[in-house]
Amino acid sequence: MDYHLVPIADVAQELHATPAGLDAATAQQRLAEYGPNQLADAKKKTIGQLLLHQLADVMILVLLAAAAVSGAVGEWKSTYVILAIVVLNALIGFIQEYRADKAMEALQKMAANQAQVLRNGQTVEIAAADLVPGDVAVLEAGDVIPADVRFIETHALKVDESSLTGESANVEKNPDPLPAGEHPLGDRVNMGHKGTFVTNGRATAYVVATGMKTELGKIAKLIQTEETVTPLQKRLATLGKYLSGVALVIGALFFGVGWLRGEPLGNLLLVSISLAIAALPEALPALVTVSLALGAKRLIKDQALIRKLPAVETLGSVTYICTDKTGTLTLNKMTVEDVYAAPAFALPVLDNKTGLLAAMALNNDVTQDPAGNWLGDSTEVALVQYAAGKDHARAALESRFPRVGELPFDSERKCMTTLHQTDQGVLCITKGALSALFDQLEQGQQAEIPDLRRRVDELAAKGFRVLGYAAKLLPAMPAEITPATVETGLSFIGFAGLIDPPREEARQAVAECKTAGIIAVMITGDHPLTAKAIAEQLGILSKPDELVLTGPELTKLDEPAFAAVVEKVRVYARVDPAQKLRIISALQARHQFVAMTGDGVNDAPALKNADIGVAMGINGTEVAKEAAAMILLDDNFATIVHAVRHGRRIFDNILKFIRYILAGSAGEIVALFVAPLFGLPVPLLAIHILWINLITDGLPGLALAYEPSEARSMQRPPIDPRQTIFANGLGWFIVLVGVLVGGLTIGTEAWALRSGIAHWQTMAFTVLCFSQLGLALAIRSRQESIFSIGLLSNKPLLGAVALTAALHLMILYTPFFNDLFSTQPLTWTELGLTVVVSSVVFWAVELQKLISRRREQPAEQPPAVKVEAAMPAQVAA
Repeated sequence: MDYHLVPIADVAQELHATPAGLDAATAQQRLAEYGPNQLADAKKKTIGQLLLHQLADVMILVLLAAAAVSGAVGEWKSTYVILAIVVLNALIGFIQEYRADKAMEALQKMAANQAQVLRNGQTVEIAAADLVPGDVAVLEAGDVIPADVRFIETHALKVDESSLTGESANVEKNPDPLPAGEHPLGDRVNMGHKGTFVTNGRATAYVVATGMKTELGKIAKLIQTEETVTPLQKRLATLGKYLSGVALVIGALFFGVGWLRGEPLGNLLLVSISLAIAALPEALPALVTVSLALGAKRLIKDQALIRKLPAVETLGSVTYICTDKTGTLTLNKMTVEDVYAAPAFALPVLDNKTGLLAAMALNNDVTQDPAGNWLGDSTEVALVQYAAGKDHARAALESRFPRVGELPFDSERKCMTTLHQTDQGVLCITKGALSALFDQLEQGQQAEIPDLRRRVDELAAKGFRVLGYAAKLLPAMPAEITPATVETGLSFIGFAGLIDPPREEARQAVAECKTAGIIAVMITGDHPLTAKAIAEQLGILSKPDELVLTGPELTKLDEPAFAAVVEKVRVYARVDPAQKLRIISALQARHQFVAMTGDGVNDAPALKNADIGVAMGINGTEVAKEAAAMILLDDNFATIVHAVRHGRRIFDNILKFIRYILAGSAGEIVALFVAPLFGLPVPLLAIHILWINLITDGLPGLALAYEPSEARSMQRPPIDPRQTIFANGLGWFIVLVGVLVGGLTIGTEAWALRSGIAHWQTMAFTVLCFSQLGLALAIRSRQESIFSIGLLSNKPLLGAVALTAALHLMILYTPFFNDLFSTQPLTWTELGLTVVVSSVVFWAVELQKLISRRREQPAEQPPAVKVEAAMPAQVAA
């Protein structure tokens, strides 16, 4: 039943209830039927399930198998190292998942613990969980509404619904049924909703929905979904499966060929395990996690707190930012931006030049705390502050014109009137909607109404809320204060235009988003005119084909029709929580990568289900913060742009060390697989490969996370989340560099064996290690030379390379590590030779970048190409 559309008598009949409340037996029966008035929590994973989930990854399973086989053939050193790697990765993953979503707990905290109800005509206090449909709730200022209710009677009742609807203004409530039609949540003025706050007045109301059937419960259902998988997680999962498959195939192939050739079984197993380990970059999961953690630490300095580490990289793929308006794009502070004082206004007690300011200061219900802060409705506070800024302080005026009576605002009259004693009579000041005031003006001012309407309409079209003021002077206090006695025959004073102004930095951020190929979309519960005006000021709406869509209009669109227009809509107004989620889902279905910003409970489902949810840290509810992946500590939309820049940098750097690690792994595979085909011994032991994969890969790989942003990172389109890690030539780079590294390793081994050098394996091991250090320096930029970006622009990487080289020398020249790693000391000549051979990789990559830059140069400088093409051939030569 649409309780907001029918008379209260029909509501009572539907609920089988009376204004005196239910009896105890009926209430108990309904509690058994409907269940407790609580939000149901989704079933959580146990600690054991979380741990098993970490070990279910294909790459981890292959490593566990390698550890088991190593132990079986007596290679316990390799077994211990592999198990240490598995435990470390599992621990990191477990901690991240264990700290995941707490949104349901935050929703539970919002609900009231106790409620006042009428039972058999008597007011009693019961646990809010025991409320049932048909109960009559008794509400007062300061109460949290404990369930969804339909008001029976109200007395100056105002409710703060901002956490649910996104609108900052308190809502005046009344019990009257609404006319037939579509009414968004924010327009249902005869309803109250679970989790919202009574700020003024009192009421009685029928409970119409409890628990998960309430609007808050519907939100709880929407956020009880699986975590959104980020592009990085998808890419790494695919990469892990791919590499695990490669490892198994290579190991099995090598074992099969060797077995057919009659090789010793134990040796074959060891080499096969070595090949499998070489194909698996064991350090990669830990490196990615640490890199994301470093990025998250940097983002805190830019006022962005990351709750879920993969979100750091996710920012680089964002194509749409769907943002709430109030407090996110605007200041969440009503401000008087325009005033109009009627030139013909004249009353003996008010000056026609300052009468409007006096009326703004006197006609309101705001108060001040001991610290001097104004308390009350945000609109009235704005009016009082504006008057005070023009030397019309309320306290001083009230000492001259003390209030002696008032007629409170109600939604029928759309006005409020205050009465003030003066030495010439009683001054009545009326404030309200202009449509209501115009009907009450004295006859002499009726001719001015068309011009006044034109002025008001101009402001309304710009998104302003316009409040008018009128007054009259009575000779004495009326016997009864009614609209007929104090709100007729008024003299028009003027009007004030108020707006929640847009943030200046948000305007700049929207422009930067466009440059970066990101589309900003406003999603708000506010009125369409206001939303459109703010969107135009911010640059969100800038083209004729960009659309504004309201919640009721969206409801009428089926999925195909909505899919056809979703990428053209820039503003959604008057939407409910389910519609926000529908918008996100429609964009994602069009392969868009969506960030959602918000601060209210109504934003939580979209924050949870967006590719990245961004909550407000200052004005955001706990529910929004728990559902989000990132929190803006300064509630500033512009901070998102800084975060996107960081996200792109981090993704670039993750790609760099994936390129680095996989190229090195490819070199190891080539060396191990090809050497026996040429009749050479296996150049590396399993412990050597683990050392390279953990230390030689790990330290420089981690330091690549400190690499500065690539030039023009915010002038390129967002990263396509559907791209694989191997896109844009990365796969070929890995293969070619891997062949080069492997070839240099095998070449060194062959030369050393031919020269009769006993420690040929140590030389091959050293060439492989130093080749990867040279590669780490060369891949700092995909295009630019290391000499142009500056050797010192990433000091941590230089330190990591130096430390890794020192550690390698330690295992070459320390007896203890000689025994542990099966290495022998090299002569200075042999060491120098390995360094020279290893440097080939560095210079080869630098040469490749030089060729790439020269190939792209004509495309970047088309005028030069045209001129040269017009020259005679011999001159051009």
